[in-house]
Amino acid sequence: MARLSLMSANYVAQQVGYQMTEGWMQGQNAVEDWFRPLETYAERFGKLLADVQALGFDTLDVWLAHLSPVWGTPDHIAIARDLLAQHGLTVASLAGWFGGTTAEFEASCKLAQAVNTTVLGGGTSLHKSGNAEERATMIGLLRDYGLKFGIENHPEKTPQDILDQIGDSGDVIGTAVDTGWWATQGYDALAAMKALREHIVHVHLKDIRAAGAHETCRFGEGIVPLEACVQYLRASGYDGYYSIEHEPEHFDPTEDVRVSAALVKGWFTS
Repeated sequence: MARLSLMSANYVAQQVGYQMTEGWMQGQNAVEDWFRPLETYAERFGKLLADVQALGFDTLDVWLAHLSPVWGTPDHIAIARDLLAQHGLTVASLAGWFGGTTAEFEASCKLAQAVNTTVLGGGTSLHKSGNAEERATMIGLLRDYGLKFGIENHPEKTPQDILDQIGDSGDVIGTAVDTGWWATQGYDALAAMKALREHIVHVHLKDIRAAGAHETCRFGEGIVPLEACVQYLRASGYDGYYSIEHEPEHFDPTEDVRVSAALVKGWFTS
C-alpha cells in the first residue's frame, strides 16, 4: 500500500498570488509573514490542513515556513498539534532548513518531537566537513531525540556527494531523496536511489520539465522516471513515505497534486 504524504511547501507561491517572480525566498518570506501572527494562526493553519485533507491525504510534510522553530511559540505548536489531531493528520517529516547553529537545530528537533515525527528532511550546515564539533553535537541531538536527518539533495551532483556528508553517522544521517533535484543536476534519479538505497530515510517525488532548471510539473509530464523509481523502492523493501512534491511559481498545484497522487497509487497496484 502506498504511504503518501503531501509536501506543504507545494504552496510556496500561494501568498504571492502565484506570481513568484523573484525566486523561492519571495514566496517563503510571504508564507512566513502570513502564518507567523498568533492571533490568526489557528484559522490559517487550519485552512492549510483542510486543503490537505480535501485532496485525500492523511499525512503531510510540514514545511518550516508553515510552522517554524524560529518564530513558532509554544502556543503556535499547541495550536498545530490540536489541529492536526482534529483533522486526523499525521506528520511524515519536517521539511526545510534546520539552521546553521546547534541551538537552531535543537529547536527543530524539539519541534519534530512535538508534532510526533522522526524525520528531518532538508538541510543544515552542521554536518558539513570542517565543523567537527558542531557535527558531533548535531549527531548527539539526533540520537537524544530519536530522529533521522535526511539530507535533501539540491546542489549535490552525484550520490558520492551525499555519502561524503553521511560519513560514519549512518545511524542518524541519511538522505531525503529529491528526484526532481537529481534530474535538475543532470543525474538519473533512479541511479541515485540505487547508489543511496541503504541511506534513504524519506522520498520527495518530484517531476521537472528539463535538466538544468527546476521547473516542476505534474507527474508524467517531465523527464524523471518516477514509476521506475517507485517500483525499484517497492522491490527493495522501502517502507517509508513518498512525499508528493510540486512547487509551481505561477499557478495553484492542487489539481496536479491530485492527479500525481492518483498515478502513484496506481503504480502500487500494477
